[in-house]
Amino acid sequence: MSANEQRGDSRGDRRSMDQGDGQRRSESGRTRNRGQGGRPRQYSQAAPGQRKRNADPARLVAFKTLREVSGADAYANLVLPKLIREYQLDRRDAGFATELAYGALRGQGLYDAILTTLVDRPLSELDPAVLDALRLGAHQLMAMRVPKHAALDETVSLARAQIGAGPSGLINAVLRRVSEQEPAAWVAQLTAGAENDSAKLAIEHSHPEWIVRALRGALIAHGRDPGELSALLQADNAAPVVNLVALPGLGGLAGAMENGAEPGTLLEGSATYKHGDVARVPGVREGTVRVQDAGSQVMARALANVQLPADGDDRYWLDLCAGPGGKAALLGALAVQRDARLTANEPTAHRARLVENSMDAVPRDYWMVTELDGRAYGGEDYAGDYDRIMVDAPCSGLGALRRRPESRWRKAPRDIPELTALQGELLDAAFNAVRVGGVVGFVTCSPHQAETRLVVEDFLKRTGQAKLLDTGAEVAKVMYEDAPAAGHPLGEGSTAQLWPHLHGTDAMFMALLTKVAPTE
Repeated sequence: MSANEQRGDSRGDRRSMDQGDGQRRSESGRTRNRGQGGRPRQYSQAAPGQRKRNADPARLVAFKTLREVSGADAYANLVLPKLIREYQLDRRDAGFATELAYGALRGQGLYDAILTTLVDRPLSELDPAVLDALRLGAHQLMAMRVPKHAALDETVSLARAQIGAGPSGLINAVLRRVSEQEPAAWVAQLTAGAENDSAKLAIEHSHPEWIVRALRGALIAHGRDPGELSALLQADNAAPVVNLVALPGLGGLAGAMENGAEPGTLLEGSATYKHGDVARVPGVREGTVRVQDAGSQVMARALANVQLPADGDDRYWLDLCAGPGGKAALLGALAVQRDARLTANEPTAHRARLVENSMDAVPRDYWMVTELDGRAYGGEDYAGDYDRIMVDAPCSGLGALRRRPESRWRKAPRDIPELTALQGELLDAAFNAVRVGGVVGFVTCSPHQAETRLVVEDFLKRTGQAKLLDTGAEVAKVMYEDAPAAGHPLGEGSTAQLWPHLHGTDAMFMALLTKVAPTE
């Protein structure tokens, strides 16, 4: 029998006829499209001949991003831009892919809670690619202005092209059930049995419950009203705008303003940009204008702005944990204006290269990069060598959840003790390396009280030569007068904490400490 004859016979077998019971049957008597309980299976709204067999490029980029994040432990902010360039997405499609990928990752907790009620097995038993496709579909249905039929059809087409026809049927059926309720109804259903307010907020705002509790404690520890928690969680889920900084004395923002940037609202020398590829902004490719969160700008400027005693030098600065180099570049530019020299230290070789690239726009005679374990600066060889030291210590990153959408699902409470121990050791090393009268800026991108105020309190208890400055006042000096206050008293000084829902920044913490002469 020829291949054409085989295909013809196959088509004949699939011809159906009415058996009088209202069901379509093949010539062998089997019913078609049978589902559980006698219900027909649910398929895409498009007829079989009209169903797309390829994936929309923007959705494909978002899907591939999720696959890298969940399958290879990659970071979305590194993977997504490469894929956007690879698939040559225009500005509109790039924006759609970004919102879809980042939104699905931020909302993963809520979407998984919904999917758990609709899938007849644990989500961990699903093919990871199927789960990623379901999350993308759920985000379009729950949080994007995408018509339901488009969200269903396009997600099913994506699944058919990337995963296979079989899984696409499951995805279609599950997403149809997701679409049967509005987001508020799903949240109400899922939170009806919540044991406490933290559990309710964790579902509603798609955060792990332990992070919700930690952020509530952080608000209280830093003198804020715990009633702000819902606003803080909402800010974590909002897509951040791009913040720009012009390196002082080396670049300017006039070209950025001509290309649609707007003046920053927190401090001078900053801008926000919402108009596509930031690489097109004048100065960005040259490195004299940089993408940097306004909170990081505040921390670098506050350290550089502290008035040191007139009887000492102000020539040698150290960025103890410099990678990937954003704060180092700003500190380096400020150092040039003071005729100071910056040492940017980063122990990891590939991150040290990033620091060098970041510093490229700063005159070479004013900086150097070292690759030491930061704790090495606690040795005698470095005692009293530096006038200003930035300790932007490794931390949980709970202050940057809006920028790193997958990070909330990768963190665990057990991570905190190891980090706080390292933070204390780095602070000890910095205080050995700073001279009497010099200043150390201890910074973390986290509001967690164990990584902020408690680290400082413990350090002050064990260090007789440390004095906490009025950090809140120093931070206020570099911000606009109408900016929300950031300081909170601690002993005879104060610390400073920025917040996404108040300042529009990452939740950056800072404590400025000076070294006093030893008592006799």
